[in-house]
Amino acid sequence: MARKIIYLINPISGTRGKTSLKELVVAKTKERKIAFEVLPTMIDGDYRFLKSKIREEKITDLVVCGGDGSVNAAVHSLADMDLNFGIVPMGSGNGLALAAGIPKASAKALDIVFDGVPRATDAFLVNDQFACMLCGLGFDAKVAHEFAEQPKRGLATYTKLTTRNFFTAKAYPFEVKANGIAFHTDAFFISVANSNQFGNNFTIAPQAVLSDGLLDVVIVKKVAKPLLLLTVMKQVLAGKLKNVENSLRSPVIYFQTDHLSIVNLAEAPLHIDGEPRESIRNLSIRVLPHFFKLIHPSS
Repeated sequence: MARKIIYLINPISGTRGKTSLKELVVAKTKERKIAFEVLPTMIDGDYRFLKSKIREEKITDLVVCGGDGSVNAAVHSLADMDLNFGIVPMGSGNGLALAAGIPKASAKALDIVFDGVPRATDAFLVNDQFACMLCGLGFDAKVAHEFAEQPKRGLATYTKLTTRNFFTAKAYPFEVKANGIAFHTDAFFISVANSNQFGNNFTIAPQAVLSDGLLDVVIVKKVAKPLLLLTVMKQVLAGKLKNVENSLRSPVIYFQTDHLSIVNLAEAPLHIDGEPRESIRNLSIRVLPHFFKLIHPSS
C-alpha cells in the first residue's frame, strides 16, 4: 500500500523557526513522491477528529513535528488506528525521540521517517493519564511547572531553572509498592521511565528499553546536596542498581517493574512527558506493552 503521511507541526514548541521546517517537510516529501498533508498541532491535544480522515484517505503515517508533549497527545488520540508514528524533534527535551535514536536535525529525522522501521513501542498509564516516555514527581516536576510558565523556552532556560531549583530542592515523603515490596522514603524525585532519559541526552534510566514491557523507576532519596549529583552519576548512570532489594539502602533506588503504586503524601509536583499536571496523592502506574508503532532508524 502506498504511503500517505500527515505531518503535525507544533507552531510554538522548541526554539527553531517553523516556516523553514514546513518548507523542508514539503520539499523532502515531494522529492520522495509520497502523498502528504501538513496540519497544525491542536492546543487541546485531541486528535480523535482525524480518525475518519485516516480511515477514508488510508493514511499510513502520522509524523509529529514537536516535543514530547505533542507526541504524547497524538499517540494517545490515535494509537488505536493502524498508523506508524514518526517524530521530527522540535521540543526542548525530545526525550522519546533521542531514546529511539532519532536525531534533532530535522532533515536527518525526516530521512528516518522515510527510510526507518516501525517498531512496537511501550507506553504507560498514570491512573487514567497517558504517558509515552516519563513521569516525574518532585524536583524535575517542579522544574517542568516553572518551565511551562516561562515566556522564553529552550535548553538555556531549562538549564537555568534546573540549576536554581537544585540549590533549593526539598525532599518529599512517598510510600511505594512494587514487585511485592512496600517501603517509605523521603526523596528529591521519583522518575518512572519508559525511555532512558529526561531529554537533551541526559540519561536517567540507563537500562530502560522502549519495548521491553517494563518501567524503570529511579528514586533519588534525601541525601546531602553536594552528594546528590555524584550519587546519581555513579550509581544510576553506571547501571549498578537493578532491583528494589539491592538498592533500598542506597541513596538511589533503581528497579524495573510492569506496575507500581505511589502514595504522594505531600502532593509533590507531577509531570507527564515533560508537561506539568495537577498533583495526585494516590498514583497507580502500569505499562501498556507494545502500544504503538514508532518509526526508528533502520540500523
